[in-house]
Amino acid sequence: MSAFKLQSIDWQTASNRQAHHTDRFYSKELILRRGQLFKFSLTLNQSLGSADGLTFTVSTGPSASESAKTKAVFPLSNETRSSGWSAQLLSRRDNVLAISILSPASAPIGRYELSIRISSQGKDSTLKLGTFILLFNPWLQADVVFMNNQAEREEYVQEDAGVIFVGSSNRIGMIGWNYGQFEEGILNICLSVDNSLNFRRDPATDVARRNDPTYVGRVLSAMINGNDDSGVVSGNWSGNYAGGLDPRNWNGSVEILKQWQRSGFRPVRYGQCWVFAGVLNTVLRCFGIPSRVITNFNSAHDTDQNLSVDVYYDATGRPLDKGSDSVWNFHVWNEAWFVRNDLGSSYSGWQVLDATPQEESEGVFQCGPASVIAIREGDVNLDFDLPFIFSEVNADRITWIYDASTGAQKRTSTDSHSIGRYISTKAVGSYSRMDVTEKYKYPEGSREERQAFEKALGKLKPRLSFGPTSARTLEREEREPSISGRFKVTGLLAVGKEVNLALMLKNLTDDKKTVTVNMSAWTIVYNGTLVHEVWKDSITISLDPKEEIQHPVKIAYAQYEKYLKADNMIRITAVCQVTDEPEVVVERNVILDNPTLTLEVLDQARVKKPVNVQMLFANPLDEPVKDCVLKVEGSGLLLGSLRIDVPALRPKERSRVRFEIMPTRSGTKQLLADFSCNKFPAIKSMLSIDVAE
Repeated sequence: MSAFKLQSIDWQTASNRQAHHTDRFYSKELILRRGQLFKFSLTLNQSLGSADGLTFTVSTGPSASESAKTKAVFPLSNETRSSGWSAQLLSRRDNVLAISILSPASAPIGRYELSIRISSQGKDSTLKLGTFILLFNPWLQADVVFMNNQAEREEYVQEDAGVIFVGSSNRIGMIGWNYGQFEEGILNICLSVDNSLNFRRDPATDVARRNDPTYVGRVLSAMINGNDDSGVVSGNWSGNYAGGLDPRNWNGSVEILKQWQRSGFRPVRYGQCWVFAGVLNTVLRCFGIPSRVITNFNSAHDTDQNLSVDVYYDATGRPLDKGSDSVWNFHVWNEAWFVRNDLGSSYSGWQVLDATPQEESEGVFQCGPASVIAIREGDVNLDFDLPFIFSEVNADRITWIYDASTGAQKRTSTDSHSIGRYISTKAVGSYSRMDVTEKYKYPEGSREERQAFEKALGKLKPRLSFGPTSARTLEREEREPSISGRFKVTGLLAVGKEVNLALMLKNLTDDKKTVTVNMSAWTIVYNGTLVHEVWKDSITISLDPKEEIQHPVKIAYAQYEKYLKADNMIRITAVCQVTDEPEVVVERNVILDNPTLTLEVLDQARVKKPVNVQMLFANPLDEPVKDCVLKVEGSGLLLGSLRIDVPALRPKERSRVRFEIMPTRSGTKQLLADFSCNKFPAIKSMLSIDVAE
């Protein structure tokens, strides 16, 4: 009898992918989800005898082994086994076999090879059948990433575009982001994201641990930044982005991941927090781990884990880069949904993962997963990185005045309410903002919130080299100030226009007060990095008992124009001094609006039919703008991205640019545009387009 040979194999790719919810991937490969049957049929060169035996082998990664569960050898039988891999014969017609294979719900994810050994009359024939990709299965209750709610699963696994909230706590804005996890080539690039430090040190163990989203999420939080490895994105918060792209110019993850692959896996320049979070969200959803992007306003960066951040000014009102703590206007991270078998089921659900390189954890720039429930309860002793994340949403802010000539510093105020405001994510099924602050902490000032804070501080005390005074106790000891102040916006905030504010000062006492006020304004990057001082002023004001006055602040476009970054942020500070009393620091970050960029669809959008889109932009300035570039992308609307050079615009001139897109998918799709020129580094626009079949 001649040796067995494989004549053909039908992977039934279309029906398998539909059953496994992987039919949205553009790749033509067999993409499956673990814990779920898949079916295929084999045509051999001859019929099997009744005594012939069939054994399958699946393996993933280098040095695959049965002990590490990266390899399995299992027979063809008439029923499926309840544990491990199993194969069942569905039907046999002559030399055609119809077979189903079931993978365990805890199998490592990744690319697998499948082969078959046929034992007939004392001879063995081994036939390679091919490869498939195995992903997490949020549709399956037995999988630790299972998500029961269908609308949430659709949003957090299948949605390939979204919005990310940015700005400041008093002016929340949003930008669109193209996740594009199903785009051509993205799944393969995401699988190479796993070539981490761990993989290089011990590939067999790393591949074996890819069954666990806790492990995969932590590795990805390190691999998305380029700090310790050949990670995806290089961070830059300097305000100078020469040699790369201003982080605000990206429209999504697809171009970044493709550029990373094209460059031989060298970190792409440059990203900031929402870029790291956008890319991580793409990879998590691509792998089948439900995930979402979270924005925390007034986010603390507490470097010494004492649950407080120290912010310094000099007496003239200048913010100082002293100390390593900082408060970011906003910070963006991810949440991924899975069971925490390492902590116990009470900490399962949403887990924080943060790929922005802020602090090292176990010697690597990685952060999380940290249970959101543990953050709210103050259980900061649990894995991973809970003290840092607890501080981001809950630290106390302590303000100091520093005298450089003497080195003396004095505390002026303690604020336990301003950190961790309006924690936000995109709502399920719409672009509205969903506030999730109450998932991270109990209401500010409530008994439960104070208990969680004291519990966290108590668990950190053994780690601290000095006895921390809880900032909450300092707050109670501080003298009540005799004056109060705030900045009020009194005009439109727009790039190219004068910035108009008023300093409102109020005497809180029944005595007359004389106040010396030193004010300064700086352009900043959103994380508080100072770019350049653009304005300063000093005044002395007499206040009658209980009197409130308003002092105008005017900053001309000519003063800030050269120093404004794509963040469009200016920080105005006033240090107010009444003789023999602690200074009162008044501060406000203002965000200036860009001119509007409008996108319009000119035809009914249909799959595989060209559609004309028009961009409208008017130069609001009394001077020309040049070096204008429009970049457009959108999953399901065009392959790759478009880059269009736009002619220079005279003062107040309007521009109209038409371009063509070719939708490849039906449904509601998101078109994203970024317009940049010498005066406006990044103007964003997005448009939802309904594509008919």
